[in-house]
Amino acid sequence: MTDPGSLLRDHGLSVTAQRIAVLRAVAACPHGTADDIAESVKSEIGSISKQAVYNALGTLVEKGVLRRIQPAGSPALFENRIGDNHHHLICRACGKTVDIDCAVGKTPCLHASHHHGFHIEEAEVIYWGTCPECRTQA
Repeated sequence: MTDPGSLLRDHGLSVTAQRIAVLRAVAACPHGTADDIAESVKSEIGSISKQAVYNALGTLVEKGVLRRIQPAGSPALFENRIGDNHHHLICRACGKTVDIDCAVGKTPCLHASHHHGFHIEEAEVIYWGTCPECRTQA
């Protein structure tokens, strides 16, 4: 992970212990939920409210430091892999989420049959299946 302080400054954000802890938590647990991240942050810096973590996540997503994905029927997930328009594969049984590189070309890597006047900047694809561990257990 890039130096968290430099990353925050590069995006015009103040460097705070809470934001640094959130960045570290996301790096340690990519595709973690806000609650997962809040637990990790609390264990690192002690006293912090869930709302403070949620606020930090919102700001970091808004400023393009983190990416938020929200699979259907699932809580939002956060990751620090941004800017490459990758996709995700999610296990229906356990929820394990992994990155899948774009199949073709550059962003948005998929092209809509009709853009309706929109300038399309990104394509978000989620593949669903069953991971090897869950298949073995079945």
